[in-house]
Amino acid sequence: MEIFKQTNYDFLGKKWPFIIASLILTVAGLTSLFMKGGPKYGIDFTGGALMEVNFKQRPPADAIRAAVRKKVPGEIEVQEISNTQEVLIDTEGKDEKQMEQVRADIIGSLNDAFGDKSGKVDVNNIGQDALAGALRDPLQRAGVAYTDDQVQALAKSILAYRDSTQRSGLIASVNDLASVPGVTPQVLGVLKDQFAANSFAIRRVEIVGPKIGADLRGQAIRVVLYALAAMLIYIAFRFEWIYGVAAVIAVFHDTIITIGLFSLFNRQIDLTVIAALLTLVGYSMNDTIVVFDRIRENLKLQRRGTFAEIVNASINQTLSRTILTSGLTLLTALALFFFGGQVLSGFSFALVIGIIIGTYSSVFIASPILIFWYELVEKRGRRGKAGSPSARPVLPGAAKRPAKLAK
Repeated sequence: MEIFKQTNYDFLGKKWPFIIASLILTVAGLTSLFMKGGPKYGIDFTGGALMEVNFKQRPPADAIRAAVRKKVPGEIEVQEISNTQEVLIDTEGKDEKQMEQVRADIIGSLNDAFGDKSGKVDVNNIGQDALAGALRDPLQRAGVAYTDDQVQALAKSILAYRDSTQRSGLIASVNDLASVPGVTPQVLGVLKDQFAANSFAIRRVEIVGPKIGADLRGQAIRVVLYALAAMLIYIAFRFEWIYGVAAVIAVFHDTIITIGLFSLFNRQIDLTVIAALLTLVGYSMNDTIVVFDRIRENLKLQRRGTFAEIVNASINQTLSRTILTSGLTLLTALALFFFGGQVLSGFSFALVIGIIIGTYSSVFIASPILIFWYELVEKRGRRGKAGSPSARPVLPGAAKRPAKLAK
């Protein structure tokens, strides 16, 4: 399928605005990284505790931070999730033996500041076995003859109601449980007497020790470098070494700008972002290889025109493919970014930025590098003896032309 047929846009004539934009983004990103002492790593790489909390009425971030700081020393970050009542509480890395205590201290701090003071069991922050255990004796005392299996089934139904999409882990009032299957008026009376619905619910807890975080960070950096090196070797073997250098420089350019934008927007880099970066490395490299392959084919088939003209024609010939693949992928990434939630926010942000940067780098970064190399070779050739074989410039890929066309 072709959207554009026989186009002849002068892409390379418009390369300088894109190159200048890339330089500006690269310098801004590197300056931000330098000023901030490097990327802002998530707890996957630094170690620490991350807790996602859903409130009935979300308190101000400063109030949450002040409450947690009473029991948990060090830097505490509270991030409000837009369009919800949820927040992310992030603490810095501690000794691995202390991480479970940090988790308990955060929950204790939230209970002291925003929790229910009645002393009843909190139905919003309890597991199925604990809920069944807390229900068993009160139900027996109230004359409700439930077997252990029936109590477990009742607890499971209550938690299914609490954790449904509509309530997102937070019951507004114990009275709301009247609609749960198995909750008779007598059972509801027991629930109201023994349980309370706290003003917040712990939705997710992640704990990573600092040593594990440092190991993961080192592994992530090595994986990205190994991927770039492997692709350089492949393209140098598949095409010529200058093609491999141009492609790796373009991909490295994409990665640096993406990480720089994460720093500029104060976004964390975690394992999901590394997965996105590796995805972009492969995606951008594939896009560049498509253009390079067309350049090589045209070099075999065409004898007329300068190398720059052949490159420009090749970009035009792959334009429809670029628009279709990059456009559709970008739409998917945008859907993840706007509707994927907080967990996928970093991953989708990296994809959106990377697809845009990676698409134009194949055209305005990798291709100009090939042209620059050819022009450099051509200038050196002119300095040699006129007519000597070493003085004749050889186009990248021209050595693979059929003999009848290479004459």
